[in-house]
Amino acid sequence: MHAFRYIGTELDLFAAVRNWKAYWSAQVRPFLKGDVLEVGAGIGSNTGLLDPGGEGRWVCLEPDPDLAAGLRGNVAVINGRRKYDTACGTLESLNGQQFDSILYIDVLEHIENDAEELHRAAAHLRPGGSLIVLSPAHQSLFSPFDAEIGHFRRYSRAMVRKISPAGLRLVRVRYLDSAGIAASAANVLLLHQTMPTKAQLHFWDRWMVPVSRVLDRLFLYSVGKSIVAVWQK
Repeated sequence: MHAFRYIGTELDLFAAVRNWKAYWSAQVRPFLKGDVLEVGAGIGSNTGLLDPGGEGRWVCLEPDPDLAAGLRGNVAVINGRRKYDTACGTLESLNGQQFDSILYIDVLEHIENDAEELHRAAAHLRPGGSLIVLSPAHQSLFSPFDAEIGHFRRYSRAMVRKISPAGLRLVRVRYLDSAGIAASAANVLLLHQTMPTKAQLHFWDRWMVPVSRVLDRLFLYSVGKSIVAVWQK
């Protein structure tokens, strides 16, 4: 496996967006069970938040050697009944290991051949297991920020259906953060920022995300700047 270097610099900056992380994690946590594989775990800032407290293995897979080094230390301090493992590599490094839940949290948009990646992930999923993806939504919102951190695309419901792996059933596809669309649109049309400021992130997380929690339900999760998809085998 060739070493992979992540070009983004936003991981530490976004680690502090607590309302947003609490919101999307509540959407995916009900689908987590048994042995879990977190693909592209980064620095491990989501791992402890996501874990619903099961007793199976939790494998954090990260292809960037530098991020993987920090990941090991961050995961080591998580308190829980699980066994947390870290591995530097990609799905090919797993040698056929099987899991009950596989996670791609803000990861799939960084992978050029996303359909092939999900096909490979499906081969590591046990019957009855869930494949879970959270990604940015709507290609019309693709901004200098997306380009700066290595996104190939943003997703729509149609795109999610198109890349569905054979043998898996799409059981949930929802847009999240309807209020946040305004912030993303402002960056595309006016600001052209390659990275948000801490103040901007704080305002979005503190004020806009709670509004989205209400509006998203009213809109039946049909509007939002992020998309969550769940397939089951």
